[in-house]
Amino acid sequence: MTTNKIRVLLADDHPIVRVGLRALLEAEPDIAVVGEAGTADEAVELARTLQPDVAVLDISMPGNGLEALRRIASLGLPTRTLILTVHAEERYLLPVLQAGGSGYVRKSSLHTDLVEAIRLVARGEVFIDQAAARTLLQGYLDHARTGEVQDPAQLLSEREREVLRLTAAGYTAQEIADQLFLSPKTVETYRHRVMQKLGFSRRSELVRFALRIGLLDPQAE
Repeated sequence: MTTNKIRVLLADDHPIVRVGLRALLEAEPDIAVVGEAGTADEAVELARTLQPDVAVLDISMPGNGLEALRRIASLGLPTRTLILTVHAEERYLLPVLQAGGSGYVRKSSLHTDLVEAIRLVARGEVFIDQAAARTLLQGYLDHARTGEVQDPAQLLSEREREVLRLTAAGYTAQEIADQLFLSPKTVETYRHRVMQKLGFSRRSELVRFALRIGLLDPQAE
């Protein structure tokens, strides 16, 4: 029975790891594992058919977990993605966030981190464990010292940029859905991700940002 539970897809190429993760998660009263995958292709197909609330993806599985994340994001599903990995280097972290991932948990973290991450991500929030957060902060400080701070626009996917442009232009979720052949719910999911990535809370901030990066023509009516 999965009613009112967070529906989770587990994707890791090691069966013994999946067994342990399933046991850990299903001990929680509000979480249900609805599918398992051992490759990126399997993860994408199960995400498509099951549409879980959260997909937990091993970044190193065959076919590449990051590629699976990108493909799942491109489907426009309400599924949120959480990367599980042994890596904590910035070169692994930033691509996950840029691809639309909602969380990053190291396999060496406490098991409670994964449970907390799934709950937060299912609510539309972002989870990055402490070591990964320190890595991102250090990377930001290093880039700031050298004048190489990343443009936040680079964190957005092409679809997110399009939703941003149309939102800033004043289109409703239904109108955007009609133009992009998506559901209004999917449009709202993209909007939420854009707001999260850019750290905005008001539509006016989106309009100013869209103008700054050239997504809107200030002379357009």
